[in-house]
Amino acid sequence: MDAVQQPGELLVVGSINMDLVFQTSQLPSPGETVIGGNFCQINGGKGANQAVAAARGSAVPVKLFAAVGGDDYAVSIMESLKRESRLCIELIQQIADATTGVAAIMVDDQGENMICVAAGANKRLSSDLVEAVANQVFEQASVVLLSAEIPLSTIRTVIGRTVQYGGFVILNPAPALQDFRNDALLADVDILTPNEHEARILSGIEVTGFDSAVEAGRRLQKFGVTTVIVTLGSQGVVVVPSMDSIENDGPWAVLPPEVQVIDTTAAGDCFNGLLAAELARGQSLSQAVEVAVVGASISVTRVGAQTSLPMVEEIEPRIRTTH
Repeated sequence: MDAVQQPGELLVVGSINMDLVFQTSQLPSPGETVIGGNFCQINGGKGANQAVAAARGSAVPVKLFAAVGGDDYAVSIMESLKRESRLCIELIQQIADATTGVAAIMVDDQGENMICVAAGANKRLSSDLVEAVANQVFEQASVVLLSAEIPLSTIRTVIGRTVQYGGFVILNPAPALQDFRNDALLADVDILTPNEHEARILSGIEVTGFDSAVEAGRRLQKFGVTTVIVTLGSQGVVVVPSMDSIENDGPWAVLPPEVQVIDTTAAGDCFNGLLAAELARGQSLSQAVEVAVVGASISVTRVGAQTSLPMVEEIEPRIRTTH
Protein backbone atom coordinates (compact mmCIF):
# COMPACT_ATOMS: atom_id res chain seq x y z
CA MET A 1 0.00 0.00 0.00
CA ASP A 2 1.39 3.40 -0.99
CA ALA A 3 -0.59 5.60 1.42
CA VAL A 4 -2.89 5.43 4.45
CA GLN A 5 -6.39 4.87 3.11
CA GLN A 6 -8.26 6.75 5.83
CA PRO A 7 -7.07 8.70 8.89
CA GLY A 8 -7.86 7.04 12.20
CA GLU A 9 -6.31 5.41 15.24
CA LEU A 10 -2.71 4.29 15.65
CA LEU A 11 -2.08 0.85 17.15
CA VAL A 12 1.43 0.22 18.47
CA VAL A 13 2.44 -3.40 19.06
CA GLY A 14 5.74 -4.02 20.80
CA SER A 15 7.72 -4.31 23.99
CA ILE A 16 7.62 -2.74 27.43
CA ASN A 17 10.84 -2.69 29.47
CA MET A 18 12.29 -1.11 32.55
CA ASP A 19 15.50 0.59 31.43
CA LEU A 20 18.47 0.48 33.82
CA VAL A 21 20.64 3.33 32.54
CA PHE A 22 24.33 3.77 33.33
CA GLN A 23 26.14 6.93 32.25
CA THR A 24 29.86 6.50 31.63
CA SER A 25 32.67 8.42 29.96
CA GLN A 26 33.33 5.54 27.56
CA LEU A 27 31.63 2.30 26.60
CA PRO A 28 33.48 -0.85 27.71
CA SER A 29 35.20 -3.23 25.32
CA PRO A 30 34.69 -6.99 25.77
CA GLY A 31 36.31 -8.04 29.05
CA GLU A 32 36.77 -4.44 30.21
CA THR A 33 35.32 -2.88 33.37
CA VAL A 34 34.66 0.85 33.38
CA ILE A 35 33.60 3.09 36.25
CA GLY A 36 30.28 4.71 35.49
CA GLY A 37 28.70 7.93 36.65
CA ASN A 38 24.99 8.42 37.22
CA PHE A 39 22.49 5.56 37.32
CA CYS A 40 18.73 5.76 36.88
CA GLN A 41 15.68 3.59 36.18
CA ILE A 42 13.47 4.85 33.34
CA ASN A 43 10.44 3.28 31.67
CA GLY A 44 11.27 2.01 28.19
CA GLY A 45 10.82 -0.73 25.62
CA LYS A 46 10.43 0.02 21.93
CA GLY A 47 6.68 -0.45 21.87
CA ALA A 48 6.05 1.73 24.91
CA ASN A 49 8.52 4.38 23.76
CA GLN A 50 6.94 4.57 20.31
CA ALA A 51 3.43 4.75 21.73
CA VAL A 52 4.34 7.50 24.20
CA ALA A 53 6.15 9.45 21.47
CA ALA A 54 3.07 9.24 19.26
CA ALA A 55 0.66 10.19 22.05
CA ARG A 56 2.71 13.18 23.19
CA GLY A 57 3.73 14.43 19.77
CA SER A 58 0.46 14.17 17.84
CA ALA A 59 -3.29 14.51 18.38
CA VAL A 60 -4.09 11.07 16.92
CA PRO A 61 -5.67 8.41 19.23
CA VAL A 62 -2.99 5.87 20.20
CA LYS A 63 -3.43 2.35 21.61
CA LEU A 64 -0.60 0.18 22.94
CA PHE A 65 -0.75 -3.63 22.76
CA ALA A 66 2.08 -5.07 24.85
CA ALA A 67 2.80 -7.19 27.95
CA VAL A 68 4.22 -6.71 31.43
CA GLY A 69 5.00 -9.20 34.17
CA GLY A 70 3.71 -9.65 37.68
CA ASP A 71 6.44 -7.70 39.46
CA ASP A 72 7.11 -4.26 40.93
CA TYR A 73 8.47 -2.98 37.62
CA ALA A 74 5.06 -3.64 36.06
CA VAL A 75 3.29 -1.62 38.75
CA SER A 76 5.65 1.34 38.28
CA ILE A 77 5.40 1.24 34.48
CA MET A 78 1.61 1.02 34.40
CA GLU A 79 1.26 3.93 36.83
CA SER A 80 3.48 6.02 34.57
CA LEU A 81 1.65 5.07 31.37
CA LYS A 82 -1.69 5.94 32.97
CA ARG A 83 -0.47 9.54 33.17
CA GLU A 84 -0.10 9.75 29.37
CA SER A 85 -3.45 11.40 28.68
CA ARG A 86 -3.67 10.56 24.96
CA LEU A 87 -2.54 6.93 25.28
CA CYS A 88 -4.97 4.02 25.70
CA ILE A 89 -3.36 1.21 27.74
CA GLU A 90 -6.38 -1.08 28.09
CA LEU A 91 -4.81 -3.64 25.73
CA ILE A 92 -1.66 -4.13 27.83
CA GLN A 93 -1.56 -7.74 29.04
CA GLN A 94 -0.28 -8.60 32.54
CA ILE A 95 1.33 -12.04 32.69
CA ALA A 96 1.51 -12.88 36.38
CA ASP A 97 4.16 -15.61 36.21
CA ALA A 98 6.56 -13.60 34.03
CA THR A 99 9.02 -10.83 34.78
CA THR A 100 8.69 -7.48 33.08
CA GLY A 101 11.27 -6.93 30.35
CA VAL A 102 14.50 -5.26 31.46
CA ALA A 103 17.09 -3.39 29.39
CA ALA A 104 20.60 -2.60 30.64
CA ILE A 105 21.74 0.55 28.83
CA MET A 106 25.17 2.18 28.91
CA VAL A 107 25.45 5.72 27.54
CA ASP A 108 28.78 7.50 26.96
CA ASP A 109 29.65 11.20 26.92
CA GLN A 110 28.93 11.42 23.17
CA GLY A 111 25.43 10.04 23.65
CA GLU A 112 26.20 6.68 22.04
CA ASN A 113 24.79 3.60 23.73
CA MET A 114 25.01 -0.16 24.17
CA ILE A 115 21.87 -2.09 25.10
CA CYS A 116 21.18 -5.64 26.32
CA VAL A 117 17.57 -6.74 26.81
CA ALA A 118 16.05 -9.55 28.91
CA ALA A 119 12.70 -9.99 27.17
CA GLY A 120 10.63 -11.34 30.06
CA ALA A 121 6.90 -10.88 29.42
CA ASN A 122 7.58 -9.49 25.94
CA LYS A 123 8.32 -12.98 24.62
CA ARG A 124 4.94 -14.11 25.98
CA LEU A 125 3.00 -11.62 23.84
CA SER A 126 1.59 -14.44 21.73
CA SER A 127 -0.48 -14.74 18.58
CA ASP A 128 -3.31 -16.11 20.74
CA LEU A 129 -3.38 -12.86 22.71
CA VAL A 130 -3.53 -10.94 19.43
CA GLU A 131 -6.44 -13.02 18.18
CA ALA A 132 -8.31 -12.50 21.44
CA VAL A 133 -8.49 -8.73 20.82
CA ALA A 134 -8.36 -8.68 17.01
CA ASN A 135 -11.96 -7.80 16.31
CA GLN A 136 -11.98 -4.86 18.70
CA VAL A 137 -8.72 -3.21 17.62
CA PHE A 138 -7.79 -3.80 13.99
CA GLU A 139 -10.98 -2.41 12.50
CA GLN A 140 -10.33 0.97 14.14
CA ALA A 141 -6.59 1.13 13.43
CA SER A 142 -5.66 2.95 10.24
CA VAL A 143 -1.93 2.46 10.98
CA VAL A 144 -0.23 -0.35 12.90
CA LEU A 145 3.37 0.12 14.07
CA LEU A 146 5.43 -2.91 15.12
CA SER A 147 8.95 -3.49 16.38
CA ALA A 148 10.83 -6.76 16.79
CA GLU A 149 11.30 -7.22 20.54
CA ILE A 150 8.28 -9.57 20.48
CA PRO A 151 7.93 -13.07 18.94
CA LEU A 152 8.16 -13.32 15.15
CA SER A 153 4.96 -15.39 15.10
CA THR A 154 3.15 -12.50 16.78
CA ILE A 155 4.51 -10.05 14.23
CA ARG A 156 3.19 -12.29 11.45
CA THR A 157 -0.25 -12.47 13.06
CA VAL A 158 -0.48 -8.71 13.61
CA ILE A 159 0.56 -7.95 10.03
CA GLY A 160 -1.91 -10.49 8.67
CA ARG A 161 -4.77 -9.04 10.69
CA THR A 162 -3.82 -5.48 9.72
CA VAL A 163 -3.88 -6.37 6.04
CA GLN A 164 -7.21 -8.18 6.49
CA TYR A 165 -8.78 -5.01 7.88
CA GLY A 166 -7.18 -2.72 5.30
CA GLY A 167 -4.70 -1.06 7.65
CA PHE A 168 -1.26 0.41 6.92
CA VAL A 169 1.75 -1.53 8.28
CA ILE A 170 4.96 0.07 9.55
CA LEU A 171 7.65 -2.35 10.73
CA ASN A 172 10.65 -1.12 12.70
CA PRO A 173 12.99 -4.13 12.37
CA ALA A 174 14.76 -3.56 15.67
CA PRO A 175 16.44 -5.78 16.44
CA ALA A 176 16.98 -6.98 12.87
CA LEU A 177 16.08 -10.65 12.50
CA GLN A 178 17.65 -12.69 9.70
CA ASP A 179 14.29 -14.47 9.50
CA PHE A 180 12.81 -11.30 8.01
CA ARG A 181 14.78 -11.98 4.81
CA ASN A 182 13.28 -15.44 4.49
CA ASP A 183 9.76 -14.54 5.51
CA ALA A 184 6.87 -13.55 3.29
CA LEU A 185 5.68 -11.01 5.86
CA LEU A 186 7.85 -8.25 4.33
CA ALA A 187 5.62 -8.34 1.25
CA ASP A 188 2.81 -6.93 3.41
CA VAL A 189 4.92 -4.17 5.01
CA ASP A 190 4.11 -0.69 3.74
CA ILE A 191 7.05 1.09 5.41
CA LEU A 192 10.21 -0.54 6.78
CA THR A 193 12.35 1.66 9.05
CA PRO A 194 15.78 0.12 9.71
CA ASN A 195 18.74 2.08 11.04
CA GLU A 196 22.05 1.73 9.24
CA HIS A 197 23.03 -1.41 11.20
CA GLU A 198 19.68 -3.12 10.64
CA ALA A 199 19.72 -2.14 6.97
CA ARG A 200 23.13 -3.81 6.60
CA ILE A 201 21.97 -7.01 8.31
CA LEU A 202 18.82 -7.24 6.20
CA SER A 203 20.21 -6.09 2.85
CA GLY A 204 23.84 -7.20 3.03
CA ILE A 205 24.93 -3.67 2.06
CA GLU A 206 27.20 -1.57 4.27
CA VAL A 207 25.29 1.65 4.84
CA THR A 208 27.46 4.74 5.34
CA GLY A 209 25.47 7.55 3.73
CA PHE A 210 22.84 8.54 1.19
CA ASP A 211 23.89 6.43 -1.80
CA SER A 212 24.41 3.20 0.15
CA ALA A 213 21.15 3.76 2.06
CA VAL A 214 19.30 4.06 -1.25
CA GLU A 215 21.00 0.90 -2.52
CA ALA A 216 20.01 -0.97 0.65
CA GLY A 217 16.47 0.35 0.39
CA ARG A 218 16.08 -0.78 -3.20
CA ARG A 219 17.34 -4.24 -2.30
CA LEU A 220 14.88 -4.49 0.59
CA GLN A 221 12.07 -3.47 -1.74
CA LYS A 222 12.78 -6.65 -3.68
CA PHE A 223 11.35 -8.54 -0.68
CA GLY A 224 8.05 -6.74 -1.31
CA VAL A 225 8.34 -3.75 1.05
CA THR A 226 6.68 -0.67 -0.43
CA THR A 227 8.78 2.13 1.12
CA VAL A 228 12.05 1.96 3.06
CA ILE A 229 13.20 4.72 5.41
CA VAL A 230 16.78 4.28 6.64
CA THR A 231 17.62 6.23 9.78
CA LEU A 232 21.23 7.42 9.97
CA GLY A 233 21.53 9.14 13.33
CA SER A 234 23.17 12.54 12.98
CA GLN A 235 22.96 12.20 9.18
CA GLY A 236 19.17 12.20 9.34
CA VAL A 237 17.05 9.80 7.31
CA VAL A 238 16.92 8.58 3.73
CA VAL A 239 13.49 7.89 2.25
CA VAL A 240 13.34 5.34 -0.57
CA PRO A 241 9.74 5.46 -1.83
CA SER A 242 7.99 2.93 -3.99
CA MET A 243 8.58 3.41 -7.70
CA ASP A 244 4.79 3.80 -7.96
CA SER A 245 4.48 6.31 -5.13
CA ILE A 246 2.55 9.52 -5.73
CA GLU A 247 5.43 11.29 -3.94
CA ASN A 248 8.11 9.54 -5.95
CA ASP A 249 10.47 11.96 -7.57
CA GLY A 250 13.28 9.75 -6.34
CA PRO A 251 14.77 9.01 -2.93
CA TRP A 252 15.38 11.97 -0.67
CA ALA A 253 17.12 12.79 2.61
CA VAL A 254 15.98 14.86 5.58
CA LEU A 255 18.73 16.26 7.80
CA PRO A 256 18.07 16.94 11.48
CA PRO A 257 18.57 20.33 13.12
CA GLU A 258 21.94 20.76 14.84
CA VAL A 259 21.61 20.02 18.56
CA GLN A 260 23.79 19.13 21.54
CA VAL A 261 23.50 15.34 21.73
CA ILE A 262 23.23 13.89 25.24
CA ASP A 263 21.53 10.50 24.80
CA THR A 264 20.40 8.78 21.59
CA THR A 265 18.63 5.87 23.32
CA ALA A 266 15.08 6.77 22.25
CA ALA A 267 15.79 8.63 19.02
CA GLY A 268 14.72 5.79 16.76
CA ASP A 269 11.61 5.06 18.80
CA CYS A 270 10.67 8.74 18.81
CA PHE A 271 11.08 8.88 15.03
CA ASN A 272 8.95 5.78 14.46
CA GLY A 273 6.19 6.80 16.84
CA LEU A 274 5.85 10.27 15.35
CA LEU A 275 6.07 8.98 11.77
CA ALA A 276 3.24 6.52 12.41
CA ALA A 277 1.11 9.07 14.25
CA GLU A 278 1.43 11.70 11.53
CA LEU A 279 0.51 9.18 8.83
CA ALA A 280 -2.46 7.99 10.92
CA ARG A 281 -3.82 11.53 11.06
CA GLY A 282 -3.61 11.89 7.29
CA GLN A 283 -0.30 13.68 6.72
CA SER A 284 1.74 12.97 3.59
CA LEU A 285 4.88 10.86 3.84
CA SER A 286 7.17 13.88 3.45
CA GLN A 287 5.27 15.83 6.12
CA ALA A 288 5.32 12.87 8.50
CA VAL A 289 9.05 12.32 8.04
CA GLU A 290 9.78 15.98 8.72
CA VAL A 291 7.84 15.95 12.01
CA ALA A 292 9.50 12.68 13.04
CA VAL A 293 13.02 13.96 12.35
CA VAL A 294 12.43 17.16 14.33
CA GLY A 295 10.91 15.25 17.24
CA ALA A 296 13.80 12.78 17.34
CA SER A 297 16.30 15.65 17.31
CA ILE A 298 14.66 17.03 20.45
CA SER A 299 14.74 13.64 22.18
CA VAL A 300 18.53 13.27 21.89
CA THR A 301 19.08 16.43 23.95
CA ARG A 302 17.73 14.67 27.08
CA VAL A 303 18.64 11.62 29.13
CA GLY A 304 16.56 8.46 29.01
CA ALA A 305 13.87 6.88 26.89
CA GLN A 306 10.37 8.08 27.73
CA THR A 307 11.76 10.97 29.78
CA SER A 308 13.25 12.39 26.57
CA LEU A 309 10.17 12.26 24.35
CA PRO A 310 8.83 15.70 23.35
CA MET A 311 5.33 17.15 23.46
CA VAL A 312 3.59 18.41 20.33
CA GLU A 313 3.97 21.98 21.62
CA GLU A 314 7.75 21.56 21.48
CA ILE A 315 7.79 20.07 17.99
CA GLU A 316 5.46 22.35 16.04
CA PRO A 317 7.52 25.57 16.33
CA ARG A 318 10.58 23.79 14.91
CA ILE A 319 8.94 22.36 11.81
CA ARG A 320 10.33 23.70 8.58
CA THR A 321 9.35 23.11 4.97
CA THR A 322 11.48 20.47 3.25
CA HIS A 323 11.47 18.26 0.18
